[in-house]
Amino acid sequence: MITHTYATTVTWTGNRGSGTSGYRAYDRAHEVTAVGVPPIAGSSDPAFRGDPSRWNPEQLLLAALSQCHLLAYLHACAVAGVVVTSYTDHAQGSMTQTPDGGGHFTEVVLHPRVEVASSGMADAAVKLHEEAHRTCFIANSVNFPVRHEPVVTVAG
Repeated sequence: MITHTYATTVTWTGNRGSGTSGYRAYDRAHEVTAVGVPPIAGSSDPAFRGDPSRWNPEQLLLAALSQCHLLAYLHACAVAGVVVTSYTDHAQGSMTQTPDGGGHFTEVVLHPRVEVASSGMADAAVKLHEEAHRTCFIANSVNFPVRHEPVVTVAG
């Protein structure tokens, strides 16, 4: 077994001068950083007084699931001889807020739109989404269903 370790830093940048002296007294702005990559400007969801021009944690979770599936899928296709020429995913996630102020994701659905080089690859291209799902590190780490509804077309 191989263990990989990851490190990030989240720094709150939203102190307006009085810290968290009241719910409306502070900004939800923060930066997510890691060595060697540009920072991500973060906030909370606008529903929770966040800045809509910044990424929120819920979007980042959804993006991580979509990215992981993409990368696992491209690998599976390359190994299987399926030539992918285009890939776009419009992922959607649902989160339920609980009466106590908490909440949780209930489901994420990935909608990958894949283009392959020839018609003989189309069936395999659809089936390889199952393999990608099984090998996606992020999907295997969450406690809610992650489904995929792929559409595969042929280039040209």
